[in-house]
Parts: sequence; structure tokens; C-alpha cells
Amino acid sequence: YPEARRDMMIEERIHDYRIRDAYRWMEDPDSDETQSFVKEQNNFSKPFLEKSKEWEKIHKKLEKFWNYPKYSCPSRHGDFYYFYKNTGLKNQSMLMQQKSLDGPEVVFLDPNSMASDGTTTISQKSFSDNGAFMAYGISEKGADWIKVRIRRTVERTDYPETLRKVKFSTLAWTADNKGFFYSHYPDQQGKANGMETNGLEFQKLYYHRLGESQVNDIVAVEYPEQPGWRTLAYMSDCGTYLILCICAAIHGQMLYYANLEPGRDIKEKLRVKPIYEKFDADFDFITSEGSKMYFRTNKDASNSRVIVIDVEKPAEENWTTLIPEHETDVINWVKCVSHNQLLICYNRDVAHILQSFDLYSGKMTGQFGLEIGTITGCSGKKQYSEIFYSFTSFLIPQIVYQYDFAKIPDNPKILRDIKLNFEGFHRDNYQVHQVFYRSKDNTQIPMYIVQKKRDKQVPRPCLLHAYGGFNWCVMPSFGLITTMFIDIFDGIVAIPNIRGGGEYGEAWHHSGRQFNKQNVFDDFQAAASYLIQNNYTTQKQLAIHGSSNGGLLVAVSLNQRPELFGAAVAQVGVLDMLRFHKFTIGHAWVSEFGNPEEKEHFANLHKFSPLHNIHIPLNSGEEYPSILIMAGDHDDRVCPLHSLKYAATLQTAAHNSKFQHNPILLRVYKKVGHGQGKSTTMRLREAADIITFYMKTLTVDTINL
Repeated sequence: YPEARRDMMIEERIHDYRIRDAYRWMEDPDSDETQSFVKEQNNFSKPFLEKSKEWEKIHKKLEKFWNYPKYSCPSRHGDFYYFYKNTGLKNQSMLMQQKSLDGPEVVFLDPNSMASDGTTTISQKSFSDNGAFMAYGISEKGADWIKVRIRRTVERTDYPETLRKVKFSTLAWTADNKGFFYSHYPDQQGKANGMETNGLEFQKLYYHRLGESQVNDIVAVEYPEQPGWRTLAYMSDCGTYLILCICAAIHGQMLYYANLEPGRDIKEKLRVKPIYEKFDADFDFITSEGSKMYFRTNKDASNSRVIVIDVEKPAEENWTTLIPEHETDVINWVKCVSHNQLLICYNRDVAHILQSFDLYSGKMTGQFGLEIGTITGCSGKKQYSEIFYSFTSFLIPQIVYQYDFAKIPDNPKILRDIKLNFEGFHRDNYQVHQVFYRSKDNTQIPMYIVQKKRDKQVPRPCLLHAYGGFNWCVMPSFGLITTMFIDIFDGIVAIPNIRGGGEYGEAWHHSGRQFNKQNVFDDFQAAASYLIQNNYTTQKQLAIHGSSNGGLLVAVSLNQRPELFGAAVAQVGVLDMLRFHKFTIGHAWVSEFGNPEEKEHFANLHKFSPLHNIHIPLNSGEEYPSILIMAGDHDDRVCPLHSLKYAATLQTAAHNSKFQHNPILLRVYKKVGHGQGKSTTMRLREAADIITFYMKTLTVDTINL
């Protein structure tokens, strides 16, 4: 392996622990030494992954498989419908415009024209109430930073101004269509292009007037005494109230509001009044009726409920529940459409259920039949009776449905049913089933298993993928790597819905966060054991994969149970659990992981921090499986320093062990962030690297190329 300098002088005493950080110099992404390390690692890993005929064949097959049209749901704004479209292999999807659903399509905005290498993407958009303008954010090279532009919808031209230093923001238009609120960070030392590591502080909410320079924007809300707070702004339907969700971490929001007094120009800071001043629950704004605001919340409801708060009487004792918490099903999201309909997506045993309810009575008004799968998108507005929703599953690329509440009792109509242009893929040849297995503490954990139909279960190469954190649900979806793993290796894909996620509400999430985090790792390792014990696979055939928090999951499991796995991919993982809070937005994750500045949390984090629990294999049973560590150089969510320090430490341990024969590789991609907005070219390249890695490191008896 390429040698990396170990600085043995970096040692600290923190909460009675002696912590040595020999590779702390890698936290400076701009140093010549760090850049040289990355270059040497790529020069070492790339030949193993890419310099082979197999890689070329795999890449060609992936390209052919992924070459099918992809669409988002149409959404109606003013006189036009809008939807994203990718004809197959374009680096980024184009935003299309239509006068009617059966009318001609016009390219409204094409991010492919913004960067020749496809690394610029439309990260978010927001239309004015009258549909005349669209504010949109563009992200470059996968960074979380966005630049906001404003586009005229009829002329399809942009206003001259560009709003910079925007991150973790909504774009909330005022009812007069003259401007919008957005969240902005002040200038900081060093660069702000996605390659910085500085912690983010002092976000402010600004008001921007259409057609003016950003220097004229008005500071609407700020909290100088709380540098870590972030503000998400939403406009009430009547345009009178601005709803402010204040975030200090990932979980829990305080609620404030401001009366905008329609007709009055915004020239100074807003007078903000409290609605709820605790960070102990999550709130999603849905809609409003006068001063009554509708929220989805897990306040006193693990599976969430819909509540109504009158901002003129915001005391908690005045709140009312419109849709109570369901005993088993979890409310995933809520949207108000067709004047008085609440469209609610429930999660029932890791499959989406779609129902509608009356906005005033809370009574159910309809159910939408779905197969086992996931609603990946939904559009509709209060003033329109029609809705659109997009469905996918393990074996269904995409179906877009259209439904009109004004035409009850009509059934939903299929607007688009996407078919693959790929020889050999027939849905009927595959099977999906869900099992429930027991974790270490006997908790029942659901897991989907996808494979080709066979008369008898025999061990096959198996890809085990999970996440287990941040209340995030891993739902059935049609994936590039997963589907190709099954096809190329006659393999199996297993998706356990482990604790820490939101599949069974806040209680499920809480049982896998902070001091309960070990449950997440136990659940994942129990899934691996279940698959081996029940003849689905063997240790030498079992691959594991995880990204971000899932990368943490993989790395911890490699330290705790290396003998279980044949190969592992840890992608953009959070791997230094003692210093994660010091970089970019990491301070917000203390609600999930715990705060390293507090002694008890530090002790808990130290127990499983991947970087600090790497061992030198002293026998064959302690040998690490083959490991591929992946990072993006513009990842300003989980800085690549995590992967760099982890890889260097792991390779040093391997170098010092005569029992470590499996390779440990680090691959750092250029002009790539945490994952959002990744170009098709890069997605295909990464997928080819991962599948080639599995082909070379797992025991496989079938290679279908």
C-alpha cells in the first residue's frame, strides 16, 4: 500500500481517554501531502478496479441496462405543466414544459448545457403563486452549496441576479409574486465550493426582491446568539403568515411565525412570534386555513399524526388532532390537494399505502391501490383537482399515475409505464419476498430478499445493503447496482430494515440512535447470519454495502464481525465518530449520534467509532474481508477526510499483519459530492467499479456479461 506519514505527536486526552490521531493532517484537503496521498491511493486502486476487460464489459452492460427513459411526475404551475425527463443516458435530467399533457414538450431548463462534464444539476425549484416565475438552485460538482437563479416561465429566460452562499434552504415566495425568502450563510475564511471542512454557522433568512442584486436583500430573521440554528421558511396559503421551522440538529424543530401584513413592503427584520419552543419533536408544514396551520408531527405520536395549530392561539392545549396516529402504520408525508383533500402516504411494513382524507372532518375519502413498493414522487396543489404520483419497486422501474378528484369515482390512470430496453430482463423470472428475523435482543426485523425464481434455495452471491439511521426509510426501489448484481452473478439482494430508520416510526428510530446505536449494528450482523444459516449465501459469497450513515454501519460491522463477510463497500461514510461534529454540517448530527463534547456520549461513540476500533489481525479469523472505501472530493456533507483517515489506518493495520491478505482499497472521485446530483456518467462508472470489485473478491460461479 502507499505509505502515509504517521504523526505520532498528535495525541489528546479527552474525557479521560488518550486519543492518538496520527493522520489528522489529512483533515486539510488543500495540503500537498493530502493531495499526494489521494493521488497515490487512486493510482493504487484504479488498476485493480478499471484496468481489465471485465470492467469494460460490466460498464457496457450497465450502460445498456440504464438506457431507458426516466420521468418525474408532472406538476402544474400557472399555465404550464413541468416535469423532469431523461431520454436514457443524459448526464442530468432536463426540466420540460407543456401547455397541456398531450401537447408538445419544450425544454424549459437543461442543466447539461451548464457544464460539459454533466456535474451541474438543478437541486431544487420553487414557482411563484401565479406561475410566472421559477426560482431554482443549481449545484456544482455535487456540493450542498447552491446558486439561486430566477427564470421567467413564458419567455424561458433568466433574470440577471444570482444568489450565492445558499445551503439547506427553502425558497418561499410571497403571495404578491414579487420575491421570496431563502437561507444564506455569511462569508467565511477559505473557500466555499464543496471542498471546505469549516463548520457552518450563523445562517440567516433573507428576503429577495425579483430583479434586484443580492446585496440589496433584506435580513428577515437571524439568531446571532445561536450560531448553529437553521431556518426553513414556508408561506401560508393565504400569504399572510410566514411559518418558520427552526432546526438546531437533524431532529426536532421549534416553530415560529411572522405576520406579513399583505400589501406591506418587506424592508426590515420580521417580528417573529413563537408557536412551539422545544426541540423535542418534528413538524412538517402541510397547508393552512386562515390562521390555522396544519402539520404532520411525531409530537406525542411515534407513528405521526396530523394536527391543527391556530397561530393566534398557539398554546399547546389549544392544538387539535385531525388525523390521529395509526396503531401500526406510519405517516410518511401529507399533501393538501383539490381544495379539501389531504393525500396521506403511510408506511405499512415497508410498503407505501396511499389514502385521502377530508381536510375539515378528517374522514377517509379514498384509497389508491398499490403493489408492494414505493411512491417516489407526488405532485398536486390545493387549487387543482388533479394529482400525479410515481411508483417503483424492486422489479418495476417506474409507473406514473394521474388521478382527478373532480371525476370521482374514476380510477387512477397510467400516464407513463416505463419499460426497459434490456434483453433478458423479465419481471416474471424474479421473486420478492419479505422475511422477519430475530436480532441479538430478539427484536423482529423485516428484510426483503430479491432473486431469480428457483425450485430449491441454494447459496448464491448475495449483496446485503442497509442504512439504519436518521429516521430514514429504505424502501423498495429499482436500483442499478442491485438489479445488475442479481443479473450478472445470478445473485441475491437483501435489504434489512434495521432500527435507526423510520420504517416503524419514531420509536424504531430512537431504538437505533445515540446510546442505542449498537442495536443498528446488531440488526445488520444478524441479517448476515440469517442469510448464511438459511442457505441463501455463504460467508465467501456475502457482500455488504452502505453509504453515509450506511458507510458507518459497514465499517463498524467490519470491526466487530469481520469473519461474517466476503467483501465490503463503505461509501462516503461517517468514520471518525470523535470529531464528526467539527466539520461542515456535522454538528447537526449530535441528535443522531450523540455529542462527543459530553463525557457519556464520547464514551459510547468511542466504543464503535470505526477509525478508533481498527485491529491488527492476529489470526485468520480476525482478517478483514476485501474492502473498497469510496469518497467524493466535493463532499461537503461527510467530508472525505473520514474515508482518508480510515483507509490509512486500516492499511497500516493490514501492513502489520501476516494474516491480512484481502485487499483494502481507497477510491476518491473528482468533482463528486455526497451523492446528490451525480451525473449518469459517474453513476455508471462507480457502479462498474463496485461490481468489478465484487467480481474479483467474492466467490462467484456465474458471470453473465
